[in-house]
Amino acid sequence: MTFYKTLLKHIRHWPANWHRTGPLALSHKLNPCRGLLTDGSAARPRITENSVEVFSHVYPRDDMTNVTDKILSKVGCQLHNRPHHPLWLIKERIKDHFYRSYIGRTGNPLFSVHDNLSPVVTVEQNFDSLLIPPEHPSRKKGDNYYLNRTHMLRAHTSAHQKELVRSGLDRFLLAGDVYRRDEIDSNHYPVFHQMEGVRLFSNHELFARVENGEELSLFESGGRRTPQKQETHTLEAVKLVEFDLKQALTRLMRHLFGEDLEIRWVDCYFPFTHPSFEMEVRFQGDWLEVLGCGVMEQELVCSAGAGNKMGWAFGLGLERLAMVLFGIPDIRLFWSEDERFLKQFRLSDIYQPVIFQPLSKYPPLFNDISFWLPAEGYTENDFYDLVRSIGGDLVEKVTLVDEFTHPNLLQSCLHTACTIKKESRLTLVLSLESTVTKRVSHCYRVTYRHMERTLTQEEVRIIHGAIEQAAEKELGAQGRY
Repeated sequence: MTFYKTLLKHIRHWPANWHRTGPLALSHKLNPCRGLLTDGSAARPRITENSVEVFSHVYPRDDMTNVTDKILSKVGCQLHNRPHHPLWLIKERIKDHFYRSYIGRTGNPLFSVHDNLSPVVTVEQNFDSLLIPPEHPSRKKGDNYYLNRTHMLRAHTSAHQKELVRSGLDRFLLAGDVYRRDEIDSNHYPVFHQMEGVRLFSNHELFARVENGEELSLFESGGRRTPQKQETHTLEAVKLVEFDLKQALTRLMRHLFGEDLEIRWVDCYFPFTHPSFEMEVRFQGDWLEVLGCGVMEQELVCSAGAGNKMGWAFGLGLERLAMVLFGIPDIRLFWSEDERFLKQFRLSDIYQPVIFQPLSKYPPLFNDISFWLPAEGYTENDFYDLVRSIGGDLVEKVTLVDEFTHPNLLQSCLHTACTIKKESRLTLVLSLESTVTKRVSHCYRVTYRHMERTLTQEEVRIIHGAIEQAAEKELGAQGRY
């Protein structure tokens, strides 16, 4: 639902062509951008028996290490910094909008941009700095890529919020690659790209344009947390920050989608903002979630050394926007080196309209795999990660098509128990009740499809056989094939 409806009605929208005719006649022409591996001299990340090596740093392996060679091969690719790549185009459009929307007295952009930070972060950066509790499910080994107990591949760009605020920044954009273990389909990939923004306000900055603003304050003592505010914030400060946030993001999305875009706000929960919202836009008849945002938790701001300020933050997925705006149907295409894909985005101007023209779609091949799950420790993401490691981008989708619990195995085993000595019978029965009756089988359908040619069942069968063997060896599954 929409908060602050009456205020949003009075947002003054800039003319659609303001960014082309305003006082900052910055060029939209495409320019080279920097990256971590521009000269190719850095050593490739690799896994050895005892360590993980990334960007010349060595991280000892331990019981939390679960990053794979396949995932490490993506580290340093920085698709968001490759000129003419569709993710780069979205990033540049967002950056250009903020540069033109927030201008200092000298004519310089007020928002700084940080798109080259290492994706290797500490667990403290990724979770603790954002007030994510130790028991929160987002920390699970099954959902993240850990180098060891203390370091990981970032799961969100927000992992850098605290360090950037601590450095003295109060307005910045941040873009980068992030890593999460997830399901396999056309909308999910273990590496994707986020962009986020942060803006902090001092007491003077927030209330400067408010009548008698010098009498107002960001903070109050003895307050209480409600659905509308944090305990340390005054209600008037929260409402002004919330209004500024929603106004900024409304302008951004209408800049990307068009001035007639219909927008709605949905209340939600994030550990690092309160109140928190998701923005949905109406596109081609459907409501699409495009970003999350909110008023930054004051504890986070204070821990970064900016306790005299409060502010907002937002985060969005670059792939999500690019797939919608450019009509890209499969997330794997962002990693394609196919010239037929790449040349479609070689534009002379970042605002030049472009809609993806589909490549020839080659036929899929379907192969099923069925196995008994190990007694403990199995998660579906373990299997998805194994499939990605072996099948790579040839795997289009993995679907759980059947889940089976054996109904008669206990009865059969109890019949066998009747033939053994009485003193051993009770022990066996108790053991069987705790293990045999819980034996579960999963059957997955793996869809294989090459993006550039037709696959044969013979070559797919080799890959599928390797997945079957690895499921038994690495996951402790027992095959039913």
